[in-house]
Amino acid sequence: MRLTDNPAFAKLQAHQAELEAQSLPALLQDSDRQQALSLSLDDLCVDLSRHKITEETLALFAEMAEAADLKGQFEQLFAGEVMNHTEGRPVLHMQARTAETLQGDEGRKIAIFTDIIRGDKSVKDVVNIGIGGSDLGPAMVTQALAPYHDGPQLHFVSNVDPSHLHDVLAKCTPERTQFIVTSKTFTTQETMANAALARQWLVNAGCAPDRQFAAVSAAPDKAEAWGVEPDRIFGFADGIGGRYSLWSAVGLPIMIAVGTTRFYEMLKGAFDMDTHVRTAPARQNLPMMLGALRVFYRNIHHKSAYGIMAYDQRLKDFTRWAQQTEMESNGKSVDRDGRKLDYFTSPIIWGEAGTGCQHSFFQALHQEADICPLDILVPLRPVPLYRDPAWQKSHKMLVINALAQAEAFASGKDSPEEPHRQFDGGRPVTFMSWDATTPYALGRLLALYEHITIASGFLWHVNSFDQFGVELGKEMAHALAAVGEGGAMPSHFSQSAAVLLAALKDAGTDS
Repeated sequence: MRLTDNPAFAKLQAHQAELEAQSLPALLQDSDRQQALSLSLDDLCVDLSRHKITEETLALFAEMAEAADLKGQFEQLFAGEVMNHTEGRPVLHMQARTAETLQGDEGRKIAIFTDIIRGDKSVKDVVNIGIGGSDLGPAMVTQALAPYHDGPQLHFVSNVDPSHLHDVLAKCTPERTQFIVTSKTFTTQETMANAALARQWLVNAGCAPDRQFAAVSAAPDKAEAWGVEPDRIFGFADGIGGRYSLWSAVGLPIMIAVGTTRFYEMLKGAFDMDTHVRTAPARQNLPMMLGALRVFYRNIHHKSAYGIMAYDQRLKDFTRWAQQTEMESNGKSVDRDGRKLDYFTSPIIWGEAGTGCQHSFFQALHQEADICPLDILVPLRPVPLYRDPAWQKSHKMLVINALAQAEAFASGKDSPEEPHRQFDGGRPVTFMSWDATTPYALGRLLALYEHITIASGFLWHVNSFDQFGVELGKEMAHALAAVGEGGAMPSHFSQSAAVLLAALKDAGTDS
C-alpha cells in the first residue's frame, strides 16, 4: 500500500491542521505528558514529549502502521520471504544474529579464526579494507566498544585516496600486520585497489602475503582466485545487504577487537529488538512508532532533513552508519511495483557527536527560520564506570548538556527587547536514553535504527533492500578509467569531463 493510499495518512494530515494551533512550550506544561508520550524497552527510554504531538497522534501512527500491515510485513521479512523484489532475494541479516547461525559451521569457523588471531602475540595490527557497509558498520562498532578492546589494534581503510591506506600503514609493521579484505562481490573497485597496494606493501617488505590476508565475501571463489587461502575466507549470505551486514562475517574485525563473547552480547541485544518489533503492539512498538514519526516529518511537515546527535564520543560515527542505513535504503523515487512516487521518501540524515555540535551548527538549529527534527541520544552512565568523582562529574555534565539542549529546542526563550537573543522554541526532539553503552545496549540500538528504516520503507511502499542508485557512478568510473588507459572518450560524457581527463593525464605522478 502506497503512503497516500493509507487511510490513516489522510487522518494524520487533518490532525496536523489541528495541531498547528497548539504551542509546544504550552503542551510541555502538562505534568502527565512525558509519561504519556514515552516508549521503552527495558532501560531504553524514548521520550517523544518534545514533539508537537499528542496521544491522538500516536494512536494515528499506530493506525497507519496497522493499515499498512507492518506486523505482517515484518513477519514476511523474518520468515525469509523474498522482500528485495528487484533482485529476487530474501533479507537475511536478522538471521545472522540468531543462536542457530552462530552455532553453524560458518559461525564456528569465524570464532576459531578470531581466537587464533587474538591469541597470536606476533599480530599487533589488523587492517580492514572495505567501503560502505563493509567499513562503516564495523568501524563504528569497533570505536563504540573501545572500552572492551583486548585484542590487536584495529584500523579501517575505505577511501581509494591512497593517503588513507598510506597513513594507516605508516602506523603498522609489515610482519606484524594482518589484513581483512571485506567485499560482498570481491570486485568493489576501491576495495580491490587498496588490497592490491597492501599486498605489494607486504611483498616489498619481504613478507609472504598469503597468510597475512583474510577475506569476507559472498563470492568466496573470487577471493580465492585473488590469492586468499580457503581456510581464511569467510562467507555470508547473498541476502545480507552491505549496510545491514555487520552482524555477519563482516563483523570479523569487531570480534577480533572485543572477542566473540562480547560480539555475541551485541547480537543478543539486536535479537531482543527483533523480538520486540515482532511482538509489541503497534502503539508500544518502538521501530513502528519512530518509523511513523519519520514519515510524519517527511510527508506532512515536509522536512527534508533529520538530525541524529549522539552524546557519547565513542558513538561519534553512529550517525554516519545511520545515514547509510536510511538513505541507501529509502532514497527511492519508485515504489515496490516500479511506479513513480508522488511523494518524497528518505530524509537527509546528518549529525555529529555532542557536545561539540553545540558549538558549531546548533546556532542555526536554534535560531534559523527553518526547523529540523532531531534525535538526541545519551547513555546515563559511562563505560567503564569511572571511580574518580571528577570523571563521574564530567559524564553528568554530558547528560545535563544533552537534556538542556532538548529543553532549549522545545521550550525556547522570549527576548522581545533583544531579538537577537530570541529563541522561538517549538523545535522537535526525540530524547533517547539508556543505562550504558555496553555491547548488548549497542546491538539493541543499532537494530532499533535498522527497523525504523525498514518500517518507514514499508510505509512508503519502497524496496529498502536494493541500492541501484550507487551503480551509475561506478559504471561511469569504469568507463573513464578505460579512457585514462588510452580508450576513446564515450559520446555520452560531457566536454567538461574530457577537459579534466586531459589535465589529469598532463599532471603526471611525480609530484
